[in-house]
Amino acid sequence: QVQLVESGGGLVQAGGSLRLSCTASGRTSNSLIMGWFRQAPGKEREFVSISDWSGGTTYYAASVKGRFTISRDNSKNTVSLQMDSLKPEDTAVYYCAADSARLTGFTPLAASEYPYWGQGTQVTVSS
Repeated sequence: QVQLVESGGGLVQAGGSLRLSCTASGRTSNSLIMGWFRQAPGKEREFVSISDWSGGTTYYAASVKGRFTISRDNSKNTVSLQMDSLKPEDTAVYYCAADSARLTGFTPLAASEYPYWGQGTQVTVSS
C-alpha cells in the first residue's frame, strides 16, 4: 500500500500562483509514477499532469500546458505542481495519484489506471 498526503491549495485571484505538494509513504520502494488529477463540481475527474518515476518525462493536459509545472524529489518521495497564471476554470479539487512504474515504461494518463490517491485539496481561483 502507498499513502499519499497533499498540501497546498487555497484561494487565489486569477493570474496568481499556487503550489501543491504530495508526499508518498508506505510501499515506496518500487519506483512510482506520480501526478495530479482534478475534479470540478458536476464534472468527471480529469488528468492534469503526470511524471514518470524518474521525473525525466512529464505529461500535461492541453488546458494547463505552459502554465503548470510538475516536479519531483525522489529522495523525499514527493511530487509538486507549480500552478501559475491561474484561471477561474482551474477551480477544482486537486488529487495526487500514484502507481508503480510499468516495466514497459508506459505512463498511463487515465484516472482509472491509478490505485493510490490522496484525499484531495481545494483550489479556488476567483475572477
